[in-house]
Amino acid sequence: MPNLLTSLRDTLVGLMPARFRADVPVVPVVRLSGVIGVGTPLRPGLMLAGVAKVLDKAFATRNARAVALVINSPGGSPSQSHLIMRRIRQLAAEKNLPVLAFIEDVGASGGYMLACAADEIICDQYSIVGSIGVVGGSFGFTGLMDKLGVERRLYTSGDNKAMLDPFLPEKPEDVKRIKAIQQDIHGHFIALVKSRRGTKLNGADKTLFSGEFWTAETAIEYGLADKVGDLRSELRARYGEKVLMPVIAPERGWLSRKIPGISLGNTAGLADDLVSALEARALWSHYGL
Repeated sequence: MPNLLTSLRDTLVGLMPARFRADVPVVPVVRLSGVIGVGTPLRPGLMLAGVAKVLDKAFATRNARAVALVINSPGGSPSQSHLIMRRIRQLAAEKNLPVLAFIEDVGASGGYMLACAADEIICDQYSIVGSIGVVGGSFGFTGLMDKLGVERRLYTSGDNKAMLDPFLPEKPEDVKRIKAIQQDIHGHFIALVKSRRGTKLNGADKTLFSGEFWTAETAIEYGLADKVGDLRSELRARYGEKVLMPVIAPERGWLSRKIPGISLGNTAGLADDLVSALEARALWSHYGL
């Protein structure tokens, strides 16, 4: 009788879908792609609000042996990068699961901060990695306004409320203030990388944290990444040929099915989407892409 029950149990287990079987390893995959931060309704950026449920679902996957992050981002908002990174680390600690990051085209600036949420960072040999720094920019239109005879009228309460207004002459004290903020953010970024990469880092701070970026092999030499590889090969080598790699994706609403760039007759929305696209293009082109 025991042999019969064992045989029946094994038969029933064999009929179960692979994702429900304890003997079949599962590594859920989460894609983190695009510019990080606020975009537009039709061109949203990567934000914690948009990926929180996906991350929760990935870390709650039955029989998960690890969670894989596929990263392809030129960066963006430092706060959103940090919020997403922190949420990944919190879930990894709660579920006691290792995290593997696979960088595709770019894992730079805020994109590299996302990769630092992983216990190991794996790149394609052509991946762009690094850019550990802070950048900000604007335009100045004062000369153009003078030529057009346009007068700027701005009313504020607070001496610094109009700081770095592009329609007003630039003030040295405003530039000094914004640079101090950038230095503060940069310092926190450096501390985060050091805390996550630890003794793997191999290079002078002046080089590693200059804002420079590298291809995979150099990034590995500096300890910013661990090895060259790809998702499928790496997970099969670690967890066996039968490993399941389900992609955990957000649910698509009706708006996301609309044609990109069409804002339901709203001209202002179309303009916002165009500006967002140009900003995103500028970030990608910074890395030659």
